[in-house]
Amino acid sequence: MLKINILYFLITLFATTVGSTTGMGGGVIIKPVLDAFGHYGVDTVSVLSSISVFAMSIVSILKKMKVSKDIKLNIAVLLAIGSIIGGYLGNLIFKIAITNQNANIVKIIQNSVLAILLIIIFIYMQNKEKIHSFEFEGLSSAVLIGFSLGVVSSFLGIGGGPINVVAFIFFFSYSAKTATFASLITIFFSQASKLISILFSTGFGIYDFTVLPYMLIGAIAGGFLGSEICKRLSEKNVVLFFNIIQILIFLICLFNIYNSLSPVS
Repeated sequence: MLKINILYFLITLFATTVGSTTGMGGGVIIKPVLDAFGHYGVDTVSVLSSISVFAMSIVSILKKMKVSKDIKLNIAVLLAIGSIIGGYLGNLIFKIAITNQNANIVKIIQNSVLAILLIIIFIYMQNKEKIHSFEFEGLSSAVLIGFSLGVVSSFLGIGGGPINVVAFIFFFSYSAKTATFASLITIFFSQASKLISILFSTGFGIYDFTVLPYMLIGAIAGGFLGSEICKRLSEKNVVLFFNIIQILIFLICLFNIYNSLSPVS
């Protein structure tokens, strides 16, 4: 059991370090990797991922607040409001799906949606200089975008991931580094909403949290490490790192879909 605990610590450490550095959050790695191991059910994996990402986001935001000056606070607050509502709805959709469908089918849906999104995001990041971006500042647009990000991230159990980063670059014309910080703020609120929803519905007693202490240590350490790495990387290298990790996650998603199809068939 100790080996498994150490393994989960290392996975979380790597995922949240990458997540803090790129703004992906970490859940986009933790969720599909834990799905691949199959030690826990899809619902438990989703909660373990959300708690870890939530812890990482707190550390990362506190560290990056000292150095990030470009993000507009009013936009961040509006996005956060939308993310809270969206996070609640995303978790509700997930609960309905897991209650009415075979767990393997839900896993296939989650990994398939994530894989498709990764393809779209990768293509966009490769061509973003040629694609016109916007500079939305209105209340309704910011809340709606935050809501959409919250729904998707909460349902997929990934804490936002690359979807957030691209949204901030495309809709608000943020630089990659500023987008990572904005993404982490959205992740914090969407995951907080999801965890509060769980607390007041099923509670946390039904989940197996044996490995959670090790994952939390990894998440906190990853938040610190990722923030430090991000400060030292150039804008170009942040984007390069972001794209490399996307390819890795896409391959994991394909493995999970393939692995889940056998029991279904």
